[in-house]
Amino acid sequence: LLTLGLNHTTAPVNLREQVAFDASRLKFALLELCDEFPGIRESAILSTCNRTELYLAVDQVSENDLIEWMARHHQIDAGELISHIYSQRDLEAARHMMRVAAGLDSLVLGEPQILGQFKDAVRAARDFRSTGPELDKAFSKVLSVAKQIRTETAIGRNPVSVAYASVNLASRIFSDLSTCKVVLVGAGETIQLVAEYLISQGVKFIDVVNRTLANAETLAASIKGQAFAIASIGDRILDADIVIASTGSPVPVLGKGAVERAQKMRRFKPMFMVDLAVPRDIEPEVGEIESVYLYTIDDLNTVVEEGLEQRQEAAHRAEQIIQDALSDWQREARGFQAVNTIRSLRETAQTLSIQELERAQNALEAGKNPEEVLISLSHSLTNKFLHEPTVALRRAAEQGDLSLIKATNRLFDLNDMEELD
Repeated sequence: LLTLGLNHTTAPVNLREQVAFDASRLKFALLELCDEFPGIRESAILSTCNRTELYLAVDQVSENDLIEWMARHHQIDAGELISHIYSQRDLEAARHMMRVAAGLDSLVLGEPQILGQFKDAVRAARDFRSTGPELDKAFSKVLSVAKQIRTETAIGRNPVSVAYASVNLASRIFSDLSTCKVVLVGAGETIQLVAEYLISQGVKFIDVVNRTLANAETLAASIKGQAFAIASIGDRILDADIVIASTGSPVPVLGKGAVERAQKMRRFKPMFMVDLAVPRDIEPEVGEIESVYLYTIDDLNTVVEEGLEQRQEAAHRAEQIIQDALSDWQREARGFQAVNTIRSLRETAQTLSIQELERAQNALEAGKNPEEVLISLSHSLTNKFLHEPTVALRRAAEQGDLSLIKATNRLFDLNDMEELD
């Protein structure tokens, strides 16, 4: 098992963008890997905004050759890549995959999206028939461990970003976010993250209000929402259950009067408001209005710090789950090393048994005494089974090699170990 790639901790965003695999070209890349490198039996690729990784089942392949291939595929200089690439093999490769799928290796500790992205990568590789029994077995174990971590720890239950904290708090006020009308004020990176979290919670009705209408339209199009100029904000919040603001305005864009008017029209239904901007976008006096729940970025930073501490505690438990899983995996792998030997031993014994049984049946048909035939069968089987081991043990003893003799004692529980010490 081999993993190779780069991520947000090893490469800048401009390089990560250059080596990202577009979904439309993924099949070609997977098939090209196996065709170009005879030592690669199976392949899968995980490509997100924060990482690009190859997951491979290999006989033998050079990491440098893979880096050269990745550079050629994306038409960049391999020299730009090599210092940013990491790779792991066997159990360490499995550990890395488990940490990735569980969100332990993410930019935001424990973020949930990576598990879905990992599953998509596995599904794509299976659809394109670039995986086989080895990677399928590895992926099954990885996903099982990731699911166990999500179930048994709080790795993803506490907010660790103000965007996530905003949506998390909203879910505590409204039992079903999918029925809520949301107004997002701004169109920058923070609001984009808020929008993603809202969509993941099933929110369907989102208006994007921004000073630059074109930016609002771009964000709204990506989330199937509607875009409006900032001048219409008072009208937009008339039916808003949730308002989240983050602009670069030097003065508030939403005042107490506009919110009071909206609440009267709404008959004072609860309105959840979050001001993530510095300077603030929402006048502080809005928090005085009954039925309005207003939070500032300072409020959320406290929530984020608590959430990060809780996630870090959960991460320690998650690492132990991974270590336990790897120990089991290693035991299984060691067990498989004996499979061929066990099979050969049984086949040899079965062949000898059939031969001696045929000889005994022939003797019975010839009219020989059944008791004598059975005694002869027993002696013959014993001698045939033990001939080669006996010769090997005697030879080992003559050469002063006691390891085979000790192993035989352990194997058959002969209790003669003290005599050999």
